[in-house]
Amino acid sequence: MTSSTDPATPTPPTPGRSRNMAAIKRRDTKPERTIRSLLHAAGKRYRVDLRLQLEGARPRPDIVFTRARVAVFVDGCFWHCCPEHGRQPGVNGGYWGPKLQRNVARDRAADAALAAAGWTVVRVWEHEAPDEAAARIIATLEAAPQVGRGSRAK
Repeated sequence: MTSSTDPATPTPPTPGRSRNMAAIKRRDTKPERTIRSLLHAAGKRYRVDLRLQLEGARPRPDIVFTRARVAVFVDGCFWHCCPEHGRQPGVNGGYWGPKLQRNVARDRAADAALAAAGWTVVRVWEHEAPDEAAARIIATLEAAPQVGRGSRAK
């Protein structure tokens, strides 16, 4: 479906759908809070939703361990096109398809920018068992070198 004024422009969602999508939280989702709780219980301290200033990019990981330079993203299956659970919307695919592909492209660009800056990226799908995801994050933290306390890891 396309706009009547410009055939190349996809039709935006209906006002009702727009309100629904605007109500979806960008941070503090249930999977994110559960994983953070497990990490905190394991004695791991982190920053939440910290925008990192990198060369040519400004990623905003969900959980950030600055001293270990580990960035964790908890990705929703729909929004980030999970190969197992992601699906293309049945309605208004001309709008949502490109939008979801831009999300995936932005994820890959953030991964590359973080890796180039010496960060380790951990991506967790919302459908993963929280205890397994937390164990994977902790294993990554334990393998990562720590940045000195006096330096700023941005």
